[in-house]
Amino acid sequence: MRPKGMPVPRIVGGWDPEDASMWRASGRSIALRNLAVSTFALFLSFSVSTLGALVAVRLNQAGFDFSRQELFFLAALPGLVGATGRLVYTYLPALMGGRAFTLSSLALMMVPLAGLGFALQDPATPFWQMALWFSLLGPALSHFSGSMANIGEFFPKRNRGTANGINAGVGNLGVAAAYLVAPLAMGASLSPMLDSAPLALHRACFLLIPSLAVAFILVALFMDDVPVERQSPSQALAPFKRVNLWLMAVVYSCGFGSFIGYSMAFPLIVSMVFPQSGSDWFIFLGPLVGAGIRPVGGWLSDRIQSGARVALASLVVMLLATIGVACGVARGDFTLFFWCMMALFSGTGLVNGASFRMIPHLFESRTTAGQVTGIVSAFAAYGAFFVPMLFRLDYLQALAALAVFTAATAVLAWFAYARRRAPFPC
Repeated sequence: MRPKGMPVPRIVGGWDPEDASMWRASGRSIALRNLAVSTFALFLSFSVSTLGALVAVRLNQAGFDFSRQELFFLAALPGLVGATGRLVYTYLPALMGGRAFTLSSLALMMVPLAGLGFALQDPATPFWQMALWFSLLGPALSHFSGSMANIGEFFPKRNRGTANGINAGVGNLGVAAAYLVAPLAMGASLSPMLDSAPLALHRACFLLIPSLAVAFILVALFMDDVPVERQSPSQALAPFKRVNLWLMAVVYSCGFGSFIGYSMAFPLIVSMVFPQSGSDWFIFLGPLVGAGIRPVGGWLSDRIQSGARVALASLVVMLLATIGVACGVARGDFTLFFWCMMALFSGTGLVNGASFRMIPHLFESRTTAGQVTGIVSAFAAYGAFFVPMLFRLDYLQALAALAVFTAATAVLAWFAYARRRAPFPC
């Protein structure tokens, strides 16, 4: 029962954050409250979606017998399902309300955690069943697009880059938190190479369920619904006809696709390429750096009034860092590999923050901008599948392909958005 005097989490009547008087009187406090709750839910969703990669790297040490290809495939499965689901999740807040969407999404995340938790207790669990539970972790990754489409409705355009950066950046920290906390919950060290079997992998799954329950209660008590104009199917599909949707899908895929893809593949790459380094527990720092710097990308873009310039400079950093990572792998130099990975994760975070400042300036309608944010994030999330699958085949060839993609994206960002006479300055 709701405590006496607590406001009912609903926004009734009009909502226009561009109205300065409304924003000062009540809008800002409502928006910040919803941002806080949304960010916590998104944080947990990224922890859930990352769990697959952390479990996959330790499966064989816990008594299972899967091949290298099978392990990379398991680590990639949540990304395939989650990216596809984002195309649907983008539209759910407008259809059901942001509060109902978030509650439903959180409840759904608990199902695969329970199922995978029980499956991990039996080393005889067949590969197909393990693949099923890993796949069902994917909707946790889908949560991002609905969350971003919803939270953007609460803020005026001048603050949207920072707000989106906080929601996404702090949310992305769930990846780093999972890297740090999940191994300890399993009874493991932070380094897979220092673990001793058998491990209690299932405990990481069960640890997240109470956390999701807490988030569920907070959302039920404190999240609001913003009135959003219902759209016809033709209106909902209209953004797909805009060239900037496809251009931003490429830019954001290079940023977030690389971030989430490397996050999923990082533990397996380190344990297989540098098995004797004894330093692979540092892998949580990559997602931590990438997520932590993301709000800076949004803030800096708002500060200089150009997300395109921040994105372009960050893409160049990513390109140079990718080349350095390849050199580290080729030479077997873990120090070079590690620090270039940190630079690479930093670049992805800055591109991600800048991208979410660019989109509201390319699409005037708040609703359309929110939908475009969700759609491009859906395409980008496929990085969680394709990057691990690339590394499943050959490490250096995968890095070469990613370097070419990054270079092409930098050229596109410069031509379309960042040069002096760009057709779409933003």
